[in-house]
Amino acid sequence: MGSARAAGWVAAGLVLGAGACYCIYRLTRGQRRCGQGLRLRPSRSAEDLTNGSYDDVLNAEQLQKLLYLLELTEDPIIIEKALVTVGNNAAFSANQVIIRELGGIPIVGSKINNPNHSIKEKALNALSNLSVNIENQIKIKVYIHQVCEDVFSGPLNSPVQLAGLRLLTNMTVTNDHQHMLTNYITDLFQVLLTGNGSTKVQVLKLLLNLSGNPAMTEGLLGAQVDSSFLSLYDGHVAKEILLRVLTLFQNINNCLKKEGHLAVQPTFTKGSLFFLLYGEECAQKMRALVNHHDVDVKEKVTIIPKF
Repeated sequence: MGSARAAGWVAAGLVLGAGACYCIYRLTRGQRRCGQGLRLRPSRSAEDLTNGSYDDVLNAEQLQKLLYLLELTEDPIIIEKALVTVGNNAAFSANQVIIRELGGIPIVGSKINNPNHSIKEKALNALSNLSVNIENQIKIKVYIHQVCEDVFSGPLNSPVQLAGLRLLTNMTVTNDHQHMLTNYITDLFQVLLTGNGSTKVQVLKLLLNLSGNPAMTEGLLGAQVDSSFLSLYDGHVAKEILLRVLTLFQNINNCLKKEGHLAVQPTFTKGSLFFLLYGEECAQKMRALVNHHDVDVKEKVTIIPKF
C-alpha cells in the first residue's frame, strides 16, 4: 500500500508539477494582482493544485492534467481532492463545456460507484455542477438510475443522499429527463416524510420540478403516499416547507386543468396522493390556512381552488 501511495504522488507530480508558469485570472479575490489583472503562478504539485484553498479557475490544460490524474490514481485522498477541485471549477459555465469536451464527465461519473462515501459525495457534487449545462445532461443522464438507487437505499439525511437529490433536481429542471424518475416517485415521498428539514426541502424542490410537467401528473397522483403527508399542510410547519407543498398542490391542480381531468373522476387507488389532496381532510387544512399569520402562505392558499 505504501508503494502504491508513493507511486500515486510521483504520478501526480509528473502530471501536475511539470510546466513552468501559468497566467490565470483571479476570479474571487483581487489582492496581489499584477499587470493587466493577470499574475504568474509557479508550477504546482498535485497536492497544491487540489488544495481546497486554491481559488484560481483552472485553464483547459490544467483541467486536462487533473482529469488524467483522477482517471489514473487509486489513492483515495488524491481522488477526493481532485473531485473537489473539478467540482469547484465546474461551477463556471466555460469550464462546464471544457470538462465535457475533455471527456471528463465519464471520469467523474465512474467515481459515484466508489465504496468510499466521501468520494461518492464529491463525485455527485461535481456532476451536479456539471449538470447545470443542458448539453452535459445528455451525458450525465446515464447515471440517473444509479443515483436514484443510492439516494433511496442509502442512509437517510446523509451527505450522499443530499448530493444525489441535488443532482436529480438539476437534471429535472427541464422536462427532458423527468420520465426517468417515474418509478421512484413513491420513494421520493417516503424520503420526504422521513427526512429532516434539509432533506424535506431538497425533495420538495425535485417534486416541484416534476409537478410542473403535465406528463408527470398521473405518476405523481397515482403514487402511494402515507397519510402523514397531510401533516405538512399544518399551520405550524416551517414556511420553506409549507410554501413548497402548497405550490406542489397548485402545480398538480393546474396540470389537471390543462389536461381537462378535473371534471372526470380518474382511476386512482385508495392511499394515492390523489385521494389525499382531493379528500376532506386536506380541504379542512386548506380552509384553516386561509387564516395563516404569514401573508405569503395566505396568498398561496387563495390561488388553490376553494374547498
